[in-house]
Amino acid sequence: MELLIGDKLWSTWSMRPWLALKHTGAPFTETLIRLRREETNADARAAGSPNGKVPVLKDGDATVWESIAICEYLAERFPAAQLWPADATARALGRAAAAEMHSSFASLRGECPMDLSLRENIEVSELTHGDLRRLVELWSGLLGRFGGQFLVGDWSIADAFFTPVATRLRSYGLHLSDFGDQGPCGAYAERLLQTPEFLEWEEVALTDA
Repeated sequence: MELLIGDKLWSTWSMRPWLALKHTGAPFTETLIRLRREETNADARAAGSPNGKVPVLKDGDATVWESIAICEYLAERFPAAQLWPADATARALGRAAAAEMHSSFASLRGECPMDLSLRENIEVSELTHGDLRRLVELWSGLLGRFGGQFLVGDWSIADAFFTPVATRLRSYGLHLSDFGDQGPCGAYAERLLQTPEFLEWEEVALTDA
């Protein structure tokens, strides 16, 4: 298998399927497409991206693009990895959370882009305040319902989707206690940043920066 990814310092969408693929334990190669360059789209297409973007997973005859589709493909391809929980309700709510991250939180993403090398404290807009309050509502609801260390019990694709958010909180000095968290959400964000898979990604990102 081959995974086309963008720069690890910035590419949130690449990080998500990379984390999921790492959790499967399957061997794969990485092809780096440098972002924020005039030739990025052409380079991605030359490497096999159908839409000129990353990430893209190539597995034999299958070429899968879009982070959420890649992660679902991996869940089906490697059922033993348990990238989704066996319980149907937990699985459905985890998918809903991942889909919401995929389609929402636009203000947070735009105002606080991922940069793993960044450490600063900023004041965010009211729109981003709303995103962070919704984040706390979402995380606290799932953590409280399933009672695990991660959103729907054990680590899942849902956690892959929110790991880049945890990096944003750290990079921009955002404390979820300012947005309604009573403690569990902040602790969860810290756990995401301590998983071996994320630490491996971060180490390479900072080395290449």
